[in-house]
Amino acid sequence: MLAFDTSGPWIAAALLCGGVLRGQSFAETTRGQTEGLMPQLEALLDGHGLGFRDLDLIGVGIGPGNFTGIRISVSAARGLALSLGVPAIGVSMFEVMRDPTGPGAHAQELVSIEAPRGQAYVQHFRYGVPQAAPELIDPEAPPEALRLPVNMRVTGWQAEAIARPFGAEAEPRLIEDIAPRIARLAQWRHDTLREAPERPAPLYLRPADAAPPSDPPPKILD
Repeated sequence: MLAFDTSGPWIAAALLCGGVLRGQSFAETTRGQTEGLMPQLEALLDGHGLGFRDLDLIGVGIGPGNFTGIRISVSAARGLALSLGVPAIGVSMFEVMRDPTGPGAHAQELVSIEAPRGQAYVQHFRYGVPQAAPELIDPEAPPEALRLPVNMRVTGWQAEAIARPFGAEAEPRLIEDIAPRIARLAQWRHDTLREAPERPAPLYLRPADAAPPSDPPPKILD
Protein backbone atom coordinates (compact mmCIF):
# COMPACT_ATOMS: atom_id res chain seq x y z
CA MET A 1 0.00 0.00 0.00
CA LEU A 2 1.01 3.59 -0.67
CA ALA A 3 0.51 6.52 1.70
CA PHE A 4 1.22 10.21 1.18
CA ASP A 5 0.63 13.65 2.67
CA THR A 6 0.91 17.27 1.53
CA SER A 7 -0.85 18.98 4.46
CA GLY A 8 2.29 20.97 5.31
CA PRO A 9 5.25 22.41 3.35
CA TRP A 10 6.30 18.97 2.17
CA ILE A 11 5.52 15.98 0.00
CA ALA A 12 5.81 12.87 2.16
CA ALA A 13 5.23 9.32 0.94
CA ALA A 14 5.70 5.78 2.23
CA LEU A 15 5.39 2.28 0.81
CA LEU A 16 4.16 -0.54 3.03
CA CYS A 17 4.27 -4.18 1.90
CA GLY A 18 3.01 -7.00 4.09
CA GLY A 19 3.03 -4.69 7.08
CA VAL A 20 6.70 -3.84 6.54
CA LEU A 21 7.91 -0.36 5.58
CA ARG A 22 9.71 -0.82 2.26
CA GLY A 23 10.55 2.75 1.48
CA GLN A 24 9.73 6.39 2.05
CA SER A 25 10.47 9.80 0.57
CA PHE A 26 10.24 13.33 1.89
CA ALA A 27 10.71 16.61 0.05
CA GLU A 28 10.35 20.02 1.67
CA THR A 29 8.45 22.42 -0.56
CA THR A 30 6.28 25.49 -0.14
CA ARG A 31 5.17 25.47 -3.79
CA GLY A 32 4.75 22.97 -6.57
CA GLN A 33 3.03 20.19 -4.65
CA THR A 34 0.54 19.72 -7.49
CA GLU A 35 3.32 19.17 -10.01
CA GLY A 36 5.63 17.26 -7.67
CA LEU A 37 3.35 14.76 -5.96
CA MET A 38 2.78 12.21 -8.71
CA PRO A 39 6.41 12.11 -9.92
CA GLN A 40 7.56 11.56 -6.33
CA LEU A 41 5.07 8.72 -5.87
CA GLU A 42 6.10 7.17 -9.18
CA ALA A 43 9.78 7.37 -8.23
CA LEU A 44 9.14 5.69 -4.87
CA LEU A 45 7.25 2.83 -6.50
CA ASP A 46 9.71 2.48 -9.37
CA GLY A 47 12.60 2.27 -6.92
CA HIS A 48 11.06 -0.95 -5.60
CA GLY A 49 10.10 -2.40 -8.99
CA LEU A 50 6.42 -1.53 -8.56
CA GLY A 51 3.79 0.52 -10.33
CA PHE A 52 0.45 1.98 -9.37
CA ARG A 53 -1.32 -1.16 -10.62
CA ASP A 54 0.45 -3.16 -7.90
CA LEU A 55 -1.27 -1.22 -5.12
CA ASP A 56 -4.14 -2.66 -3.08
CA LEU A 57 -4.70 0.31 -0.74
CA ILE A 58 -4.15 4.07 -0.62
CA GLY A 59 -3.62 6.04 2.61
CA VAL A 60 -3.68 9.83 2.65
CA GLY A 61 -3.30 12.60 5.20
CA ILE A 62 -6.48 14.70 5.46
CA GLY A 63 -5.23 17.45 7.77
CA PRO A 64 -5.71 19.71 9.52
CA GLY A 65 -3.01 21.72 7.83
CA ASN A 66 -2.51 23.82 4.72
CA PHE A 67 -5.81 24.19 2.86
CA THR A 68 -4.46 23.85 -0.67
CA GLY A 69 -2.03 21.08 0.27
CA ILE A 70 -4.79 18.98 1.83
CA ARG A 71 -6.93 19.35 -1.29
CA ILE A 72 -4.03 18.26 -3.48
CA SER A 73 -3.34 15.00 -1.65
CA VAL A 74 -6.98 14.11 -1.00
CA SER A 75 -7.97 14.64 -4.62
CA ALA A 76 -4.97 12.60 -5.77
CA ALA A 77 -5.86 9.75 -3.40
CA ARG A 78 -9.47 9.68 -4.52
CA GLY A 79 -8.45 9.80 -8.16
CA LEU A 80 -5.98 6.94 -7.76
CA ALA A 81 -8.47 4.85 -5.79
CA LEU A 82 -11.12 5.34 -8.46
CA SER A 83 -8.84 4.53 -11.38
CA LEU A 84 -7.21 1.52 -9.69
CA GLY A 85 -10.34 0.15 -8.07
CA VAL A 86 -8.77 0.04 -4.59
CA PRO A 87 -9.85 1.56 -1.24
CA ALA A 88 -8.54 4.92 -0.08
CA ILE A 89 -8.45 5.71 3.63
CA GLY A 90 -8.00 9.19 5.06
CA VAL A 91 -5.91 9.60 8.21
CA SER A 92 -6.02 12.78 10.31
CA MET A 93 -3.04 14.38 11.98
CA PHE A 94 -4.68 13.54 15.31
CA GLU A 95 -4.44 9.85 14.41
CA VAL A 96 -0.87 10.35 13.19
CA MET A 97 0.04 11.83 16.57
CA ARG A 98 -1.07 8.63 18.31
CA ASP A 99 1.15 5.55 18.76
CA PRO A 100 1.09 3.61 15.43
CA THR A 101 2.30 0.44 17.18
CA GLY A 102 -0.83 0.44 19.34
CA PRO A 103 -3.49 2.21 17.26
CA GLY A 104 -6.34 0.62 19.21
CA ALA A 105 -4.89 1.36 22.64
CA HIS A 106 -5.95 3.77 25.40
CA ALA A 107 -9.53 4.11 26.60
CA GLN A 108 -9.41 7.83 27.43
CA GLU A 109 -6.95 9.74 25.27
CA LEU A 110 -6.93 13.42 24.40
CA VAL A 111 -4.73 14.06 21.35
CA SER A 112 -3.24 17.50 20.77
CA ILE A 113 -1.67 19.05 17.68
CA GLU A 114 -0.22 22.51 17.25
CA ALA A 115 -2.54 25.29 16.09
CA PRO A 116 -1.72 28.86 15.04
CA ARG A 117 -0.82 31.51 17.62
CA GLY A 118 0.31 29.08 20.29
CA GLN A 119 -3.04 27.36 20.58
CA ALA A 120 -3.83 23.66 20.24
CA TYR A 121 -6.36 21.51 18.45
CA VAL A 122 -7.50 18.60 20.62
CA GLN A 123 -9.65 15.54 19.99
CA HIS A 124 -10.88 12.78 22.31
CA PHE A 125 -10.15 9.17 21.28
CA ARG A 126 -11.35 5.91 22.82
CA TYR A 127 -9.39 2.85 21.76
CA GLY A 128 -8.32 4.65 18.59
CA VAL A 129 -11.79 5.84 17.61
CA PRO A 130 -12.62 9.59 17.68
CA GLN A 131 -15.35 10.39 20.21
CA ALA A 132 -15.97 14.05 19.43
CA ALA A 133 -15.14 16.73 16.90
CA PRO A 134 -11.77 18.48 17.31
CA GLU A 135 -11.75 21.80 19.14
CA LEU A 136 -9.41 24.74 19.55
CA ILE A 137 -8.06 25.46 23.06
CA ASP A 138 -5.42 27.42 24.92
CA PRO A 139 -3.01 24.69 26.15
CA GLU A 140 -2.13 26.80 29.18
CA ALA A 141 -5.78 27.05 30.23
CA PRO A 142 -7.63 23.96 29.00
CA PRO A 143 -11.39 24.04 29.69
CA GLU A 144 -12.78 21.81 32.42
CA ALA A 145 -15.10 20.21 29.85
CA LEU A 146 -12.08 18.34 28.47
CA ARG A 147 -11.77 16.27 31.63
CA LEU A 148 -12.17 12.56 30.84
CA PRO A 149 -13.02 9.65 33.17
CA VAL A 150 -10.28 7.76 35.00
CA ASN A 151 -6.98 6.96 33.27
CA MET A 152 -7.01 10.14 31.20
CA ARG A 153 -4.02 10.46 28.89
CA VAL A 154 -2.92 13.49 26.87
CA THR A 155 -0.75 12.84 23.83
CA GLY A 156 1.03 15.25 21.53
CA TRP A 157 1.83 18.94 21.44
CA GLN A 158 1.95 20.72 24.83
CA ALA A 159 0.72 17.49 26.44
CA GLU A 160 2.19 18.29 29.85
CA ALA A 161 0.54 21.71 30.05
CA ILE A 162 -2.85 20.35 29.00
CA ALA A 163 -2.65 17.32 31.33
CA ARG A 164 -1.56 19.26 34.42
CA PRO A 165 -4.95 20.67 35.57
CA PHE A 166 -6.55 17.23 35.25
CA GLY A 167 -3.79 15.22 36.92
CA ALA A 168 -3.63 13.20 33.70
CA GLU A 169 -0.79 11.18 32.19
CA ALA A 170 1.16 13.18 29.59
CA GLU A 171 2.93 11.85 26.52
CA PRO A 172 4.62 14.78 24.69
CA ARG A 173 5.31 13.93 21.08
CA LEU A 174 6.64 15.54 17.92
CA ILE A 175 6.06 13.76 14.62
CA GLU A 176 8.69 13.41 11.91
CA ASP A 177 7.76 10.13 10.18
CA ILE A 178 4.37 11.33 8.93
CA ALA A 179 3.93 9.15 5.85
CA PRO A 180 4.97 5.85 7.50
CA ARG A 181 2.51 6.54 10.32
CA ILE A 182 -0.26 7.25 7.82
CA ALA A 183 0.57 4.00 6.03
CA ARG A 184 0.43 1.89 9.20
CA LEU A 185 -2.75 3.54 10.45
CA ALA A 186 -4.50 3.21 7.08
CA GLN A 187 -3.53 -0.47 6.97
CA TRP A 188 -4.82 -0.96 10.53
CA ARG A 189 -8.10 0.79 9.70
CA HIS A 190 -8.47 -1.31 6.54
CA ASP A 191 -7.83 -4.55 8.43
CA THR A 192 -10.28 -3.73 11.24
CA LEU A 193 -13.12 -2.08 9.31
CA ARG A 194 -16.23 -4.19 8.92
CA GLU A 195 -17.55 -2.15 6.00
CA ALA A 196 -16.20 -0.15 3.08
CA PRO A 197 -14.43 3.02 4.27
CA GLU A 198 -15.78 6.44 3.47
CA ARG A 199 -13.90 8.28 0.78
CA PRO A 200 -11.21 10.61 2.18
CA ALA A 201 -12.33 14.18 2.76
CA PRO A 202 -10.31 17.22 3.89
CA LEU A 203 -10.41 18.00 7.60
CA TYR A 204 -10.59 21.79 7.94
CA LEU A 205 -10.78 23.30 11.43
CA ARG A 206 -10.61 27.02 10.74
CA PRO A 207 -11.28 29.46 7.90
CA ALA A 208 -8.39 30.48 5.70
CA ASP A 209 -6.37 33.48 6.92
CA ALA A 210 -5.82 34.74 3.39
CA ALA A 211 -8.05 35.26 0.40
CA PRO A 212 -8.52 32.15 -1.73
CA PRO A 213 -6.16 31.72 -4.70
CA SER A 214 -7.30 32.87 -8.13
CA ASP A 215 -6.62 29.43 -9.62
CA PRO A 216 -9.41 26.88 -9.07
CA PRO A 217 -8.63 24.20 -6.45
CA PRO A 218 -8.05 20.59 -7.55
CA LYS A 219 -11.37 18.82 -8.15
CA ILE A 220 -12.42 16.26 -5.53
CA LEU A 221 -13.67 13.29 -7.51
CA ASP A 222 -16.96 11.69 -6.47
